[in-house]
Amino acid sequence: MKKIAKYILGAVAALSLGALTFSSCSDILEEQPRTFFEPGYFKTQAGVEGGLTALYASLRYLYGQAYYYNINTTGTDEATYGQSADGNFKDADLSGVGSLNPSSSRSDVLWNTVYTYINTASGIIENAQSVGLSASLIAEARFFRAFYYFQLVQTFGGVPLDLGSGELAFNSTPSRISVRNTVPEVYQKAIFPDLLTAINDLPDRGRVTGGVTKTAARLVLAKAYLTFGWWLENPKGLSTYPSCDRKDLDGHDAQWYYSQSLGICNTAISDPGPFGLCETFRDVNLAQNDRNKEIVLYADHTEASELYNGASLTYSGGGAPDNFAGWMINWNHGTLNIGGVGIVPREASQEVGRPWTRMAPTHEVMEVFTSQDITKDSRFDGTFTTKYYAAWNKSGNTAEKVTGANGMDIKLGECALTFEPFDIPTIVYPDKQSNEDGANVGAGTVPGRADYVFDLSGISRIAYPALWKLGCYRTDYDHDTQTGSPNAASTRPYSVLKFSDFYLTGAEAAMKAGRNSDARALLQVLRKRAGNWTYKNNERVEYVADFGEELSASTPATITVDYILDERMREFYGEGFRWFDLVRTQTWEERAGSYTISDPSWGAHSPKTYNRTIEKYMYLRPIPQGQLDGMEMSDEEKAAYQNPGYPTE
Repeated sequence: MKKIAKYILGAVAALSLGALTFSSCSDILEEQPRTFFEPGYFKTQAGVEGGLTALYASLRYLYGQAYYYNINTTGTDEATYGQSADGNFKDADLSGVGSLNPSSSRSDVLWNTVYTYINTASGIIENAQSVGLSASLIAEARFFRAFYYFQLVQTFGGVPLDLGSGELAFNSTPSRISVRNTVPEVYQKAIFPDLLTAINDLPDRGRVTGGVTKTAARLVLAKAYLTFGWWLENPKGLSTYPSCDRKDLDGHDAQWYYSQSLGICNTAISDPGPFGLCETFRDVNLAQNDRNKEIVLYADHTEASELYNGASLTYSGGGAPDNFAGWMINWNHGTLNIGGVGIVPREASQEVGRPWTRMAPTHEVMEVFTSQDITKDSRFDGTFTTKYYAAWNKSGNTAEKVTGANGMDIKLGECALTFEPFDIPTIVYPDKQSNEDGANVGAGTVPGRADYVFDLSGISRIAYPALWKLGCYRTDYDHDTQTGSPNAASTRPYSVLKFSDFYLTGAEAAMKAGRNSDARALLQVLRKRAGNWTYKNNERVEYVADFGEELSASTPATITVDYILDERMREFYGEGFRWFDLVRTQTWEERAGSYTISDPSWGAHSPKTYNRTIEKYMYLRPIPQGQLDGMEMSDEEKAAYQNPGYPTE
């Protein structure tokens, strides 16, 4: 299997980030340039430690990588393609503007990345004990191997456990053949045993800053148990591949797995170690509060060093290991122009950032958020940028004010444009785009207001509330007068696992186990937190209020899958994991089969309905064409290796 072998050898022969080693007098991971790893290196303590640290660096190649982010978000009920989208995004939308096939599916990012590090983990596990590494260090490698196999099995179905030297064995010899294991084999030979061992051997507190812990292993195992329970139950009768009976190798049924998942979540919540919920929803995603106690695992970056950041600090063209996912759901606010003055320049700040307009939220997304009272539920304000403030001085313009809507003045620092979440019957949109009418972006006017306005029913593929939570943020410039380096990738860590997911995973497991009151109680905790305010993001003002008890009490008496998915969207919107939620619950077609949005042109405010073609076979992504091309197999064998429904070239 040439493609796998190529990337496996990358783990032992070459690392673009270099070998990584532990510092004896620091609690952070230090990256030291190294261009070559030969297999014998893993039989040394430095080699094993270097490989282990490389596992942490590997997270950057998936999380924050915008094309992998896209394939797990575009085409779901969270996003469609934006005005500037290319084929990567249109193919994923499944709405007739592209074609998702083995050559175009960006799930290839996952396949082509993680086998390298699965093999690295296996090398560590095989050699660590002989070179004197502790059980807790070996458990870190077990965590990563299980974590990556879990991502693979959710995406592709059954995948190979034998990379050329036997199941779960370290491989150093290229192999051009491959056999896919079944889904139960992947879970019960690889994922579950590694995670159970990791939970037993990992520490409560990370060995290093950002290191994996019992809590991280518990969360992945709880999600894996929940997912496997759904797979066993298979309510929509989907096919699996490679074909096998939907049976547990140990004889347990779906209900057993739901109960196990709930039990793990309850254990983690009652024994959180250094983790827990932040006081407010905003605190979780605020850039100045990154690496907070709610973030259980993250792909790290830094603005202090290009070497340790893994990417340029001044410019990015968009590619791993850069963290550039936050550009995707960000419209071109720089077009906002009043009287020849560019009002909102791109800036290395969380609410503005670099716009790519590759993806856009749909009207249905807005409805999920505004179905709650967003004056009380803080999650809409803590997810989207809905107000844009005049900052032309940062581009060198010395004007004191401009004439905005209704002939009224807009001064520096005042709001120039709003995506208004409330119904405003008096809004008037321009008949056409012009600098004098609609601020060059087709926005409307409201009597008595100087700012230009969109209502949420008027958003389109080109103009929409941007995703605040993933916005970039740099501290190395004067935010009052400068724009920093807005064309560089974000130096923020990218969140992979959050403590809040214990409540949502536990609620889903409880609901599936028939324990409705437990499901409701877990959701109430997050809803209560959502009602706690200390600051209004979009108003830029301190605001102390607590509607937590009211939001908690309004939780439905009967918890359904749809309600949990709505809550997951309100908590985790745009974080790059939605496809997994819809595939696990087999609700993808039901929730994302159609959507509404306006045309991709300034001034378009008439929503249209678009239908997606989501076939049952699409619940598995195609095996990448490059993998098939590299294997020494007959055409028939390659066709049998591919997931059914997809072509083989």
